[in-house]
Amino acid sequence: MIPNPWDVGSARMLAAVGFKALATTSSGCAFTLGRVDGRATLPETSTHVAALAEATDLPVSVDLENGYGADDAAHAVTRIAASGAVGGSIEDYDPRGRLYDFDHAVERVAAAVEAARALPHPFVLTARAENHIRGNPDLDDTIARLQAFADAGADVLYAPGLRTIDEIRAVCDAVPKPVNVLARADLTRDDIFDAGAQRISLGGALAWAAVAAAADAARAIQERGDFSGLRPSPPLDDWFRS
Repeated sequence: MIPNPWDVGSARMLAAVGFKALATTSSGCAFTLGRVDGRATLPETSTHVAALAEATDLPVSVDLENGYGADDAAHAVTRIAASGAVGGSIEDYDPRGRLYDFDHAVERVAAAVEAARALPHPFVLTARAENHIRGNPDLDDTIARLQAFADAGADVLYAPGLRTIDEIRAVCDAVPKPVNVLARADLTRDDIFDAGAQRISLGGALAWAAVAAAADAARAIQERGDFSGLRPSPPLDDWFRS
């Protein structure tokens, strides 16, 4: 299980809780800049990653979105590795609003894999098929894309938005590489692993749990003068101990 911190404090908290690896969230990173998902630049993401990598001893994988350009996936991998990352994911979705054509999507993964293999240290390349969160829940196409990404050399395969155990199992049974699944509130860890997945990530959901709790408490204060949502400090001395 790989949680997704959105800043240095959350990274150190997750390490203290006992997780063994971390992954960035593009939406959480953008939130720290006061923007919506997809609006952080590669230099800003690199700075964000460097801070997270420095914050703990845990390996960090990076949500590289589409690689910050239709033909820039390889450069994104190289740049992010220089910031301390040991893994990253590449999507097959163009933020202008369309999925990349099948062949181009595979070419981009192959270029990212080539860049990862040229690094002086191991780098786990995750290839993402975005169908299910981009309005095209075509399981057959998703599986075909993931199979092609595996053939192109991706280490891990990821189709965010799989909704059911049957969908997760169908993907895991059809591909030859480890599968990452995006956590869902209606599925347990054991449900997902029993269906064949080897990795579970949280995306931006953990950040939104924190932000929603803060927003609810702030709204109660502003609207009703109700301070009951406030909480004492968590054990920061333990979490942030050097």
